[in-house]
Amino acid sequence: MSWIKALFIFPIHFTLQMSNLAFWAILIVIVGLIKLVLPFPTLTRYLNALNAKFEVAFGVISIWFITFFNRIDIDTHIPGSISPEGWYLITANHRSYLDIILLIGCAKNHYPAPKFFLKQELIWLPFVGLGAWALDMPFMRRYSKADIAKNPALKGKDIATTQSACKKYRNTPTTIINFVEGTRFTTSKHIQKNSPYQHLLPPKAAGIAFTLATMGDLFNSMLDISIIYPKNSQWPMMDMLCGNMKSIIIDVKEIPVTAQMRGNYQEDNIFRDDFRCQLNTLWEEKDLRIQTFLKDN
Repeated sequence: MSWIKALFIFPIHFTLQMSNLAFWAILIVIVGLIKLVLPFPTLTRYLNALNAKFEVAFGVISIWFITFFNRIDIDTHIPGSISPEGWYLITANHRSYLDIILLIGCAKNHYPAPKFFLKQELIWLPFVGLGAWALDMPFMRRYSKADIAKNPALKGKDIATTQSACKKYRNTPTTIINFVEGTRFTTSKHIQKNSPYQHLLPPKAAGIAFTLATMGDLFNSMLDISIIYPKNSQWPMMDMLCGNMKSIIIDVKEIPVTAQMRGNYQEDNIFRDDFRCQLNTLWEEKDLRIQTFLKDN
């Protein structure tokens, strides 16, 4: 019966979601082009705020479509101390492209419109690429060990991109989102990476460490967000579009940004080892929280 229902729901829901994406992306790109042509600081700040509202509006409407076609309530656990006027660094697990929609939509009345660190290839994705460019989101290009061996100058390029992007976010309340696993979770990747966690891939520390080193003095706190699809963990995006999503849980844990989280990750071996240990401990606790939610649902 779920497949019969999907035959009717998928084309309608998919069309509405794409229309929503296209509408807001076009508005965001237009504003981005105005910023490019008229690079006056006061105007740029106003246009950035306008684009932030457009971004969150996209997420809110997209989530409304999700709840309409799937008839579910998204179970959110968000501390009341979080404010849209603050600066936050979000670490989140990554199961699906649906994660991005949820993180954007949850920003409303909770935290500033988020900035994602995106893979370079996504710049060619229709609407998404240009929209992200207009929102000043950095595109990260990953280089293999073979590429760096051929051209040592490529080493540290992603670090430089991180630091450059963070400098843009110092003047306006911003939320930076880092999927520290580096890729979406799949069973094959879980096995391939020999992950010590039951529901997560091993975290990568460099990106978040450089973000904290650049902007740690501004962050009100770090938000560790767990996104869980208790009965749809295999294909969350497709299940959602087909009206077969059973439940979604979004759990937010607020963590103070301490002096121990900031240091020279690249050159200080002691700090690097300590930071990796802190992140691994955070990931162990996150894995246990996810397991608890799964048992209860």
